[in-house]
Amino acid sequence: MIQVNLITGFLGSGKTTTLLHLLAQKPEGENWAVLVNEFGEIGIDGALLAESGAVLKEIPGGCMCCVNGLPMQVGLNMLLRQHQLDRLLIEPTGLGHPKQILDMLSAEVYQPWLTLQASLTLLDPRQLSDARVRANENFRDQLAAADIVIANKQDRWQEQDRQALAQWQAEQLEDRLLVCTEYGRIDPALLAQPRRNLRTLPQSEAHQHAHRDSGLSALRLDRNARWRRAFNQGQGYYACGWAFDSDTLFDTIGILEWARLAPVARVKGVMRIAEGAVSINRQGADFHIETRQTPPPDSRIEIIHDSEADWNQLQSELLKLRLSNKP
Repeated sequence: MIQVNLITGFLGSGKTTTLLHLLAQKPEGENWAVLVNEFGEIGIDGALLAESGAVLKEIPGGCMCCVNGLPMQVGLNMLLRQHQLDRLLIEPTGLGHPKQILDMLSAEVYQPWLTLQASLTLLDPRQLSDARVRANENFRDQLAAADIVIANKQDRWQEQDRQALAQWQAEQLEDRLLVCTEYGRIDPALLAQPRRNLRTLPQSEAHQHAHRDSGLSALRLDRNARWRRAFNQGQGYYACGWAFDSDTLFDTIGILEWARLAPVARVKGVMRIAEGAVSINRQGADFHIETRQTPPPDSRIEIIHDSEADWNQLQSELLKLRLSNKP
C-alpha cells in the first residue's frame, strides 16, 4: 500500500519549502513521489523539486481541485501505473479546495492501492490578520480539512501574530495537532500520523479558470522559441509567468531587484544566471533567494496578484535583464 499525505496551505505559506525538507529526510530505500499542482501555467515547483530525488508529476494551471477532478485522476493513475511507490505527497495549489481531492483519494477504486494518512496544512499566522485572506473560502476550508496544522514562518511573527494564532487555536483547532516551526522544518514522523479529522467538509463552489489543451505538463517552449508567456486567472487572483530557453542568462542583481520591487503579491522562480542559477521566492515583503547547485534546463518565473497588473511593463523590464540580445 502507498502511504499518501495531502500537504495544503494558502499562497506563500511555505508548502514547497516544507516538501523539500521532508524529501531530504526520506528513508533510504524508500521510493517517494510528489504530485504537485500550481495556480499558474509555467510550473515553478517542478524545477524547485527537481533535485529532491523523488518522482515528480506536475499538474499546472490550478486544475487539480476542479470539481470533475479529471486532471488529478489522470496524474495519479499515471504515477500508480509507472512507479512502485512507498509514499506519495500531494501538493495542491494554494488556491485549491481540499474536499474534492480528499474525496477522490478515499474513493473505493483507490482503496486497494492507497492509504490516506494525515493531511498537513501550512499556515502563516500573519495571514490571520488579513481580512481578504480570512474571507477566502479555500483558506478557511484548507484549515478545516487539516489533521495537523503547521504554523510556519515563526521567525517572522510579531506579538499580534502570536495572539491571532492563539485565538484561532482556541476557536478552531479542536482536538487536532498544532506544530509551530520556521522554514518548513517539521518532523517527518508527522507523515505517519493517522487521519484524525473526520468532520464533514463543505462543498466548494465550482471555480472558474482557463485550461490549456496541452494537458498534464507545465508550459514548454515551442521549437526555436526563446521564451513564452502564459496567463491564468480565477478566484479573484491573476497569474502571469514566463519561461526562457537554456541559452538565456539573466543579470543577477537585475533579476533579484526586479523580483523584489515588482508591485505584486507573489513572485516565484528559478532563473539561470552567469554564476549558475538562483531560486526566488517572494511573498509580500518576505524575500528569499537561494543559489542552485545544478542549473535548471530553462528559466521560469511567475507572478501572482490579487488584481490585474501591468504585465506588459513587467515583461519589458524582465526582457531587458537578459545578458543576450537575441530575440
